[in-house]
Amino acid sequence: MNQLQNKLLNILSWFHQFCMGHNLRYYVIGGTLLGAVRHKGFIPWDDDIDIGMPRRDYDRLIDLMKSENHDSNYCLEAPLENKDYVYQFCKVYDTSTTLVENTRYKTKRGLYLDIFPLDGIGNTLEESKRNFKKIARKNNYIMTKVCALSKRRKTYKNVAIIVSRCIPFPNWRSTLRRLDKLCREKDFDDYKYVTNPYGAWGEREIFKREWFGEYPIIINFENIQICAPQDYDSFLTKMYGDYMKLPPKEKQVTHHDYLCLDLEKSYRNY
Repeated sequence: MNQLQNKLLNILSWFHQFCMGHNLRYYVIGGTLLGAVRHKGFIPWDDDIDIGMPRRDYDRLIDLMKSENHDSNYCLEAPLENKDYVYQFCKVYDTSTTLVENTRYKTKRGLYLDIFPLDGIGNTLEESKRNFKKIARKNNYIMTKVCALSKRRKTYKNVAIIVSRCIPFPNWRSTLRRLDKLCREKDFDDYKYVTNPYGAWGEREIFKREWFGEYPIIINFENIQICAPQDYDSFLTKMYGDYMKLPPKEKQVTHHDYLCLDLEKSYRNY
């Protein structure tokens, strides 16, 4: 592991213990789950941690971390709390570090875990795709408003961002509230298909709820234990196909764009 990954592992270890101590369901998802299965830890070129939580547990996490005094460097920030927070989901920060991502509105915080809510989306795949499109339209529009232009992004996507910025943008908070309300309409535990509504993979993040199981399973990640979907094989196959096959060398790169990263100094002191 490099120094950044070691810091992330410390946050993840603390987060796992916090969730276990409060009986909160969570699952590593995305590249974090892929790394756990294929590499027994981090994907060597990865630099983030993705967590999914059923909405009820997600809301409880927010309440618990805001109401409890825990002796750690970690804090949680949720959407709509602060004007410069541009994300639709929660993050758990290491407050002893500093990280600034290349977004349109520069959010100065620490190294983080992404905490995504998991919601119900439908009882058939066709119904689920229809419902997901309603969410995706709003979510994609918001993303074009807050993300930055980047040389790493395909040209047509940068053009879409520029065009979107020419369209008058309604109040950020009211738009996000409407999107949040739409995502909450279907409970994770009541539907056959569920989704991460704010994920980067679109409809590929529509999953059968049975793959998660009633409770997560415990798997190894580097030198710690974490929670994962029970049928992680079906989960990863849906997202990545032959997930044990490494991508070509030119794609073995991080997808993040950092303007500032300081693992020794708190953003509160900048």
